[in-house]
Amino acid sequence: MSDDNPPMEAYRYPDGSITYPGHPVGPDGEEPVGTVDLSDYTATVLTWTTSTATPPGVRAPNTMAIVEFDVEGEPVRAIGQVTDEDEVAIGDEVEPVYCEELREPGAGIREPASQDWDGYQFRPV
Repeated sequence: MSDDNPPMEAYRYPDGSITYPGHPVGPDGEEPVGTVDLSDYTATVLTWTTSTATPPGVRAPNTMAIVEFDVEGEPVRAIGQVTDEDEVAIGDEVEPVYCEELREPGAGIREPASQDWDGYQFRPV
């Protein structure tokens, strides 16, 4: 990951659980005690789907995957786009890659500035 990219930040709780995205209250009702940058890890594809009827500004077809990271023995699940040049299968190992525009900010009915949407996609390793 480049130092210029924001972290793919998950929250760690006192009971050892980790959630992504982070929540202000953990599974046992306690506040987070730290963070984990998931962009430092790889994950395994649990399932995926491809949508051909996408929202305005999102490329079509749009492949999404549910992945599971193993962070020191703790499973952490996330959902996100698969990079557009790659195909994916259940069981594939993927890495998070930062993307400055997950959708076209000028598309849709909102002001273009409100459509900025960066984040992480998953690329097969």
